[in-house]
Amino acid sequence: MFDLAILGGGPAGYVAAERAGAAGLSTVLFEKKALGGVCLNEGCIPTKTLLYSAKLYHLARDGKRYGVHVPEAGYDYAEFLKRKEKVVRKLVAGVRATVRNSGAETVAEHAVIRGRCPEGIRLEAGGQEYLAKRLLICTGSEAFVPPFPGLAEAGDVVMTSREILSLSAQPEELVVIGGGVIGMEFAAFFNTIGTRVTVVEMLPKILGPMDGEISAMLQKICTRRGIQFRLGCKVTGIEGNTVVYETPEGEVCRVSGDRILVSVGRRAVLEGYGLETLGLETGKGIKVDDRMRTSVPGVWAAGDVTGFSMLAHTASREGEVAVADMLGEDDRMRYDAIPGIVYTNPEVAGVGVTGEQAGPEHEILRLPMAYSGRFVAENEGGEGLCKIVVEKDSRRVVGMHMLGNPCSEIIHGACIAIEAGMTADQLRKVVFPHPTVSEIIKETAWQSANE
Repeated sequence: MFDLAILGGGPAGYVAAERAGAAGLSTVLFEKKALGGVCLNEGCIPTKTLLYSAKLYHLARDGKRYGVHVPEAGYDYAEFLKRKEKVVRKLVAGVRATVRNSGAETVAEHAVIRGRCPEGIRLEAGGQEYLAKRLLICTGSEAFVPPFPGLAEAGDVVMTSREILSLSAQPEELVVIGGGVIGMEFAAFFNTIGTRVTVVEMLPKILGPMDGEISAMLQKICTRRGIQFRLGCKVTGIEGNTVVYETPEGEVCRVSGDRILVSVGRRAVLEGYGLETLGLETGKGIKVDDRMRTSVPGVWAAGDVTGFSMLAHTASREGEVAVADMLGEDDRMRYDAIPGIVYTNPEVAGVGVTGEQAGPEHEILRLPMAYSGRFVAENEGGEGLCKIVVEKDSRRVVGMHMLGNPCSEIIHGACIAIEAGMTADQLRKVVFPHPTVSEIIKETAWQSANE
């Protein structure tokens, strides 16, 4: 009998296992594949490793702008992949060790729920039965591939983010269906190393719900680097290696590539685990409250399986909240300060209310990133922008959005400000280290004082 059984070893599952084990709960974590989930093995970490290699190549190729001359800058795609695998193996081993050191038990088998009993929840994995007082469901998500006409006939020409990470040879031409975060990161990576890339997106802008002004700036930069965009276009079918789409004007067009990446979103994994035996309330995912409780007592859910905020850092925090609730602690999940990052070059980062969501009750403060001396020193000719959204009456910071390197490393300052309910005036009084790009946050906050 375990105090807690966890289905899935992704960011929600393994973090919850660590917290629960460290708190003294006898915990068993079921994960048939490698620990770390999609993020560590097939998503966040592999793509960031590839993107960093591409960034180094880009810097070497354009080093003369910094007084560095690398006349024969080159790259080895196979070496990119080899390093990616090495990084993943190292981090998976680290997660495994951390879970083990917490006291939680890991079972490398696929677990299926067999139902409830007076003592708790029965599960089966690897031919063995398990019993747990509590259950945390962290079965994650999978890439959604619409049933495009001709999809099956196209075979392995069509790929998701999972398959393209293991592609043994660089494509000469790549068509990306979907201009969201994942699609844009792959588009940027392959464009940097010379692949001709076309992005077909149904919405009139890239990066979906992210700030429109920032998204437009990134699109212009990518366009100058050779990425072709077909926005507001609906894919109607696939003919071999060709994507057929309809423009906003109703014209039927085609674009071909030796590979086609479908990146139009993800959906919660709800099948194959016996979840139906519990009678859970579901929608796009398992419905939960702000303590990650499901509609069934003794059962919690966290991560992508809830179908809400499908981000690794959200999942980790949800796993923590679920365990805190099991321990009787007063902790609740809040989503006002969940950051979103796009690891292109330059990076995009945002949190909270966007420019489009801001209303007459808001004020938008903005400054070019060039107001930061460190940014100018390290981004020769680079473009960037910092935007802060504040409430007019309270002066409370409710949103911040940035374009420019390394905004992924400083957006947490905005998360802290929003989570703590800080005002623009309080933000101005924070001492930021100099010279750092993070100073742009303080400088932007001062704009309200100069109007």
